Amino acid sequence: MEQNQQEIKAERKKRLFSGIQPTGTLTLGNYIGALRNFKILEDEYDCLFSVVDMHALTVRQNPTELRQNCLKLLSLYLAVGLDPEKSLIYFQSHVSGHAELGWILDCFTYMGELQRMTQFKDKSAKHADNINAGLFTYPSLMAADILLYQTDVVPVGEDQKQHLELARNLAQRFNNAYGDTFVVPEGYIPKVGARIRSLQDPERKMSKSDPEDTYIAILDEPNVIRKKLRRAQTDSGNSIVYDTENKPGISNLMSILSAITGESMDAIGAQYDGKGYGVFKDAVADAVIAELEPIQKRYKEIVSDKAYLNQVMTTNAERARALSQKTLLKVRRKVGLAALKL
Repeated sequence: MEQNQQEIKAERKKRLFSGIQPTGTLTLGNYIGALRNFKILEDEYDCLFSVVDMHALTVRQNPTELRQNCLKLLSLYLAVGLDPEKSLIYFQSHVSGHAELGWILDCFTYMGELQRMTQFKDKSAKHADNINAGLFTYPSLMAADILLYQTDVVPVGEDQKQHLELARNLAQRFNNAYGDTFVVPEGYIPKVGARIRSLQDPERKMSKSDPEDTYIAILDEPNVIRKKLRRAQTDSGNSIVYDTENKPGISNLMSILSAITGESMDAIGAQYDGKGYGVFKDAVADAVIAELEPIQKRYKEIVSDKAYLNQVMTTNAERARALSQKTLLKVRRKVGLAALKL
């Protein structure tokens, strides 16, 4: 019996958690760096993909727009091919355990740890009239998002490494105080993908919070995609060479084409050598449009099917709540909260 249990445990997939805020517009960078990879991860891991709508409240939101953006993001998760029966795709606010564990972890998080958070400093500068307590403590809620489900791995970009490190520290701090409670999560670096830069400032990554002409949105119409790429910043000369230091603009476009087609930088350079930037930009536009077209078509079908979206939300919320309770019951007991016996 003991051997069989060990074999079952060994065969269990590792659990992966990823959350995206329903704010701004998801870009080609989000697709190449995250959403496209999620379909691959779905086969390798026991995946949870969350619409982290509670995090969005640290900045003032238009309620109607926030609700619409939540449904748009859920629809995009599904449009890229994620299976809501295989993966757990749900809204953070539909599982009260996030807020409950977030508060408990607040009580284990030191002020100095939160004060060092780069994103708190950046958002405080951008929203100086609304430096609220949630903006300060949301890394503890982010840690709760991860630890609530005994997450093994978290896809993490450069700007999120601090938050993952805090989650790891809190898990270890709690475990040291109360015994083995949380899995200590590891960062996951995608095997495929590229760091897509801003079309107008290739020194910076493509961001959904920047002006519209700096990024390609996943739902941009083909003519808009072509227009943005034709206006993308390039460099002096007309050689198609991958050189991020001296030719960051053309290197960014080469990265986009390579990420979509799988061609090497050398192969791309040889194919478009001497053809000029105009021809090359149109080729990049053709590839991007072809890649996004089936996703956009599927998205339009899903977002208009309210019954299907409601069914996915309801079913996955119930699954997430059931999973979260396993951790919460253990945490409540260990910190001394009284158990409710009916």
